[in-house]
Amino acid sequence: MEHITLLVGVVIITALVFDFTNGFHDTANAMATTISTGALSPKVAVAMSAILNLVGAFLSVEVAKAISGGIIDESAGLQPEVIFAALVGAILWNLLTWLLGLPSSSSHALFGGLIGATLMAVGTSGVNAGAVMSKVLLPAIAAPIVAGLAAWAATRLTYRINRNADEKVSGKGYRAGQIASAGLVSLAHGTNDAQKTMGVITLTLITVGALAPGSNPPTWVITSAGVAIALGTYLGGWRIIRTMGKGLTDIRPPQGFAAQTSAATVILASSNLGFSLSTTQVCSGSVMGAGLGRKGGTVRWSTAGRMAAAWGLTLPAAGLVAAAAEFLARQGDWGVIAVGAILVAGAGSMYLISRRKPVDASNVTADDLDAPATAAAPACPAAQIVTVPAQGGPHGAPALTPIAGGAPATAGDAGSEPAATAV
Repeated sequence: MEHITLLVGVVIITALVFDFTNGFHDTANAMATTISTGALSPKVAVAMSAILNLVGAFLSVEVAKAISGGIIDESAGLQPEVIFAALVGAILWNLLTWLLGLPSSSSHALFGGLIGATLMAVGTSGVNAGAVMSKVLLPAIAAPIVAGLAAWAATRLTYRINRNADEKVSGKGYRAGQIASAGLVSLAHGTNDAQKTMGVITLTLITVGALAPGSNPPTWVITSAGVAIALGTYLGGWRIIRTMGKGLTDIRPPQGFAAQTSAATVILASSNLGFSLSTTQVCSGSVMGAGLGRKGGTVRWSTAGRMAAAWGLTLPAAGLVAAAAEFLARQGDWGVIAVGAILVAGAGSMYLISRRKPVDASNVTADDLDAPATAAAPACPAAQIVTVPAQGGPHGAPALTPIAGGAPATAGDAGSEPAATAV
C-alpha cells in the first residue's frame, strides 16, 4: 500500500465513481421489464437489484483479469494519469447517455476511454488489438443477436404452451418468474460489470508496482467495487428504465420472463468465459426479441435506431474525450486538476439539466411525462339563491325565480317562469 500516492488515490476514487454511474446506468438491464409489467414496485425492484449486484461481484474475477492484463498492455509504461483520463471519458459519456435516456454500454464507454487514453499516451503498442477484437468487438456484435434470438424463441414457445391457459392466472405465474429472472440478471450484472472497475483499479496498482503483473484483484478492491455498483443501482437510472420498459416495445409478463431469462443466460456464460460484453446490449437485444416473439407484438424501431447509434458512437466518443483528457493530464499537476474540474463541471451541468424534467420512481411508468397534471375540477360553490322578478305572475305580481349561483335569468315565454340556470 506504500505505492498508493495521492494521484493513485484519485484514480481509485474516480474508478469507483465510474462504477457508481455504471450501477444506475444499467439498472434498467435487470429491472425495466419487471417494473413495466408491475411484477415489482420500482423501489423494491432497484433495492433487490442492488443487493444481488453486490453478491455477484464476489462470484468471479475472469472479466477483471481480462481488463487488467488483456485489452491494455500493462507493460507498455502506462501511468496513472492515463487511467484517470480513461475514466473521465467513460463517466462523461455515461452521464450524457443517461441524460438522454439511452441505454448505451457502460462497458464500451470504459473500453473506449482506456483505448483512447492509451493510444494518446504510448501509441498502438499499448493496446492488444487481438484481445480488443475477440473480447470486445465480436461479443458486442454477437451477444445482442444471440440474446434476441433466444428471447424470440422463448417467447414464441411460452405463448404456444400457454395458448389455452387463463391469461390472468398465467400472468401471475409469469410475474413471479420475472422476479426470479430479474434477480438472475442482477446477479449476472454484478459478475460482469462490477469486475470491470476491479480490473481498472488492479491495472492502476500494477502500473505503480503495488501489485505484480497478472495478479487477481485484492479483496478490498472487490468489496469496494461491489459496494459502489450496488449503491448506484439502488438510486435507479429511471430515465433509462423508462426507455427499456416502455419506449422500446410493450412488454407483457411472459415476454418479460423470456427476455430476462435469455439475457441472464448469455451474460453468465460470457462471464465464465471471460468475455467482457455489454450487459446493456444483451438486455436490449433480448427485449427486442421478446417484443417480436409475441403475435402482434412490435418494436419501436425509431427508439431502437437511436440506441444502435449510441452503441456505435460509444467507443470512439469516449475514446476521443479520454485522449483529450490524457493530453491535458500529462502537462503536470495543473493538467490533472483541470481534467478533474472538467469532470465535475460536466457532471454537475448534466444533473441540473436533468432536473428540468425529472424521471423517478413516481413517474417512470407514466404514459406521458409531458402531459400536465390533471387539476381537480373546482367544486361548485354552494348555490346562492337569489330572486329576480319574472313577468307574468299571478294577479300581476312578479313571480320569484330561484337562480343558482347568481346566474342571470333567461327570459322565458310570456306567461311562463324561466327555468333555473345551473352552474
